Amino acid sequence: MLLLIAMMVVACLGMSMLRHKPTMLQGEVEANVLRISGKLPGRVAHLLVSEGDRVEAGDTLVHIHSSLVEAQLSQAVAMQHAAEAENELVDAGTRREAVRVAYDILLQAQAALSIADKSYRRTESLYKQGVVSEQRRDEALAAYEMASAAEGAARSQYDMALNGARREEKDASKAMLQVAKGGVAEVEAIMEDAALTAPRAGVVSDIFPLEGELVSLGAPIMNLLLPDEVWITLRVREEFLQYLAIGSSHRAVVPALGDKEISLQVYYVKDMGSYAVWRATRASGQYDAKTFAVRLKPIDEVQGLLPGMTVLFSDLYYKY
Repeated sequence: MLLLIAMMVVACLGMSMLRHKPTMLQGEVEANVLRISGKLPGRVAHLLVSEGDRVEAGDTLVHIHSSLVEAQLSQAVAMQHAAEAENELVDAGTRREAVRVAYDILLQAQAALSIADKSYRRTESLYKQGVVSEQRRDEALAAYEMASAAEGAARSQYDMALNGARREEKDASKAMLQVAKGGVAEVEAIMEDAALTAPRAGVVSDIFPLEGELVSLGAPIMNLLLPDEVWITLRVREEFLQYLAIGSSHRAVVPALGDKEISLQVYYVKDMGSYAVWRATRASGQYDAKTFAVRLKPIDEVQGLLPGMTVLFSDLYYKY
């Protein structure tokens, strides 16, 4: 009898030891990270910060030098100067000497037209009197018409010389100047990234190249951690979502901060997809459960809360 009682006590102790205790849900602190990169390919000339440094918005982080882009800028500036000179030449119009020559030719044409006109009128009068033949009258008329056409051409040449280049030529010259200015602006925009600055306040978490290394266009230079934009991510099976509705508040402790208790609020819930489904192990009595990512923000500011820290939820447990 005593042996039977002893066996029953041992069995009860074994069952109690095998029974799983509730397990506290565990989350992890995460934060936004800005990747610092630029449009200027070149060599890292100076790194002005180190990993762990806190920077403010506008602080210079790194200097990048590119002799190739500097040469492109010099070439673009030279092309702009050439386009400006060409545009000034077109706007200035024809030289005064050419205008004077065109005017002299016009005067000669006008004199020839005057003589041809008088000759034609005289010949026409004599023709009517029967003194000259019709052929002579026609020759005088042809000479007058030729002189009139020559006078018109000379006047057009003089007007062109006086007015300068045509409107189309001026528009084309101005367009070429704008293209040259655009080339300079494009290279200057690239050169602006010779000194990369912090777009926001944060902590330098990672620096990728060393001083003297070459970096390509858009290559990441460093990461800027935003410690003021932190959240806690909790991954749970879907049956726990009834306790984690958006807007609900929860208590948690942070072991890295001496088990400091903090208050959190749910603001985001999203299905993690089929790759994170909890598959049922029994043929009956269980079902496949999806996993959801739940994000919570601290209700009050928590000093020292850093990405990667573990957060234990004191009011939520896995129960087996």
